[in-house]
Amino acid sequence: MTAPSFSELVRVSARIGCLSFGGPAGQIALMHREIVEERGWLGEEQYLHALNLCHLLPGPEAQQLAIWIGWKLHGVKGGLAAGLLFVIPGALVILALSMLYGFAAGLDWFAALFLGIKAAVLAVVVQALLRLAGRALKTPLMRGTALAAFAGLFVLALPFPLVVLGAGLLGALAAAFRPQWLALGPIAAPPPHSPRPWGQTLRAVLAGGAVWAAPMLAVFLALGPDHVLWQIGAFFSKLAVVTFGGAYAVLAYMAQQAVGNYGWLSAGEMADGLGLAETTPGPLIMVTQFVGYLAAYRSPEPFSPLVAGLIGAGLTTWVTFAPCFLWIFALAPWMERLEQAQKLKGALAAVTAAVVGVVANLSLWFGLHVLFREGQKVAIGPLRIDLPQLTSFDWRAGVLATLAALLIFRAKWGVIPVLAVSAVGGLVLSA
Repeated sequence: MTAPSFSELVRVSARIGCLSFGGPAGQIALMHREIVEERGWLGEEQYLHALNLCHLLPGPEAQQLAIWIGWKLHGVKGGLAAGLLFVIPGALVILALSMLYGFAAGLDWFAALFLGIKAAVLAVVVQALLRLAGRALKTPLMRGTALAAFAGLFVLALPFPLVVLGAGLLGALAAAFRPQWLALGPIAAPPPHSPRPWGQTLRAVLAGGAVWAAPMLAVFLALGPDHVLWQIGAFFSKLAVVTFGGAYAVLAYMAQQAVGNYGWLSAGEMADGLGLAETTPGPLIMVTQFVGYLAAYRSPEPFSPLVAGLIGAGLTTWVTFAPCFLWIFALAPWMERLEQAQKLKGALAAVTAAVVGVVANLSLWFGLHVLFREGQKVAIGPLRIDLPQLTSFDWRAGVLATLAALLIFRAKWGVIPVLAVSAVGGLVLSA
């Protein structure tokens, strides 16, 4: 293995950031090809161990893997460079698209365009659900956990963090007493005796926590806790801590809070934002920036709408991704010891199974809001069930969703071509 110079790391990290389409699976494969196969900067075993660590942490695993690669090759300086360059290209693109969306929303042609995009996103989310289920649900306990998570969210309207916590506790217990119920492998060999890196971790937590909190403190002092910017920062900071299992896992929770609790945007606009995020490089969780932009754009005082939107987008991106650097810089020195954490692995396996139920809930939630113009929430005792008004079925969305599903599942098209065809279809059917 040959260590690159810092300038080489920066150049390759920028290339990865600009080409990282295709969600976490495609991004992880791209980094493996660029870093391990073509340049030999890291070994296969190192890369896989680091990927295992990133799966244990909240937040986008591909983003955290990029930070770890930079940290391993050039310390904190390398981690900052690789992590920032992984995010910045996609952040700039989705910011430009969010600005366009804010200005053009309400125009007939724009609504027709996004009718097709929303229908395609529904098919994309179903594809993600099937892929995740095939990979994660290996045992009866894991399948039962997924079903319980779906029922808890869709039928009982339980909070998403509570579902994640319950699954994690179940997994830790199963790992301690019946690890085969979670298809866990043998514990890794003990690491060599070496001093525990408490000092590195403490410094990373203090510095990372200060960086994470700095813009929130500025907002609090300047605008107070009732301003929309404080609400945006507080909500997405909380979301960053419970984002296990990838972006799809928290999208339904984020959408329900942003739409139902805060009223920042509509359910259809949430689907539009996911469609935009699917077309840009970088982590899919970048859709949070779209939500933060619109929330501030629509409640701009004392700023102009554009300035408020830019601040909201920047704040959202900051509190979403700053924790990723904190987790890696604090825990990367412990990587070998974490390989032995059987209970932690069990908790993650159960959370991953629960995420299948969470994404199923997201699929159904999107389906109801894309295919039907109106819905209602029916309460039966403790049950809280969302049901559509059947007479409000949008036949155009149904046709476009079917077309997108055929292109994805039968023709094996990629996400971006499907989104493009569906957008044109929305224009045609609305003409």
